[in-house]
Amino acid sequence: MRIGQGFDVHAFGEGDHVMLGGVRVPHDRGVLAHSDGDVVLHALCDAMLGALALGDIGQHFPPSDARWKDADSLDFLRHCDALVRERGWMVGNADVTVVCERPKVGPHAAAMREAIAGALGVMMDDVSVKATTTEALGFTGRREGIAAQAVVLLRTL
Repeated sequence: MRIGQGFDVHAFGEGDHVMLGGVRVPHDRGVLAHSDGDVVLHALCDAMLGALALGDIGQHFPPSDARWKDADSLDFLRHCDALVRERGWMVGNADVTVVCERPKVGPHAAAMREAIAGALGVMMDDVSVKATTTEALGFTGRREGIAAQAVVLLRTL
């Protein structure tokens, strides 16, 4: 087994939705990002890469590379999954926590779990997505941005 953890943050900006776990979630703000700014998938990618000491998402998808402008982060996740599988591993389970005051994550959690499980080729029961607030403290509490943290367990194929 190998374990990895990841964390990602994006500031809010103009827009009418945020991408979370591969799902378009209506919101009164968007995020400032080079790609689609999906903090859930970015944290998950970092956790997968970290579990095998393969660097971080910025090394694999640098914001300086125009190819990744407005990219769908599900493509990032599929790429990371391919790297993991090429080395004889697969995601055993993943646990993600979204940190924000808004938007409400609960109504979209099942769809996020389904999208993530589908991209990774695992069962929906192998993916957990939940949310918490910071009780109005810090940048997420002031509704300036959104964050996510992820933990993954990799197991051999």
